[in-house]
Amino acid sequence: MQLPQNSLKRALRSGQTQIGLWHGLFHPYVTELLAGTGFDWLCLDAEHSPSDHHNLLAQLQAIAAYPVAPVVRAVSDDVSLIKQYLDIGVQTLLIPMVESAAQAARIVAATRYPPRGIRGVGAALARASRWNQVPDYLQRCEEEICVLVQIESVTGVQNLGAIANTEGVDGVFFGPSDLAASMGLLGKAGDARVQQTIVESIATVRAAGKAAGILTGDTDLARKYIEQGATFVAVGLDTNLLVRSATELAKKFRPPQ
Repeated sequence: MQLPQNSLKRALRSGQTQIGLWHGLFHPYVTELLAGTGFDWLCLDAEHSPSDHHNLLAQLQAIAAYPVAPVVRAVSDDVSLIKQYLDIGVQTLLIPMVESAAQAARIVAATRYPPRGIRGVGAALARASRWNQVPDYLQRCEEEICVLVQIESVTGVQNLGAIANTEGVDGVFFGPSDLAASMGLLGKAGDARVQQTIVESIATVRAAGKAAGILTGDTDLARKYIEQGATFVAVGLDTNLLVRSATELAKKFRPPQ
């Protein structure tokens, strides 16, 4: 049995733009529905949804038959949690609220077995190794693990150069809403100061030879980020799409007020 390849990691390394969708509805039935809609990647959000690693396992199983790469956003950089995610088969991790190169290096270490890292060895119990049916899993698994760190604060931006240059970090993802809040502009992610910071930060990441990513529901803004060099861009959220479509449909049948 062969080690599953990480199509997203390969695409980002080659500079291919990858368009994604944010998935917060967390039920495997919805995951499978979205997996067939044509996106390059889906972010399975375990930070701001009720999802846990048991639920994520079911989502990974639901998505496995489709040509779309799952990205799992964890709730934190907890080493034990990262271990569990990797063992159930997560190959691309997005870790929020990264603010220093030391923190980024620790996250990378959590995805590597000793002596290169601190990941606990339990491959015989792990879906990731197909329960030891991938013969060289221990030696080769990190080749297919993609580590994405999320910058969401002024401190993170200040340390961005060192974070992006951390060995083992494959890409840097920007969170406009939290960044705006950190800049004293809560609820104003579209403010010119926030947008200028993001554009400059994308350039910093690209200069380090790493992939830059972001989430926005604004089509024009998404295209701007791509033009500025972002290569993994989520262009919508499933919750927003459902609410907007349902609201528009209801309005069509409401009597005029």
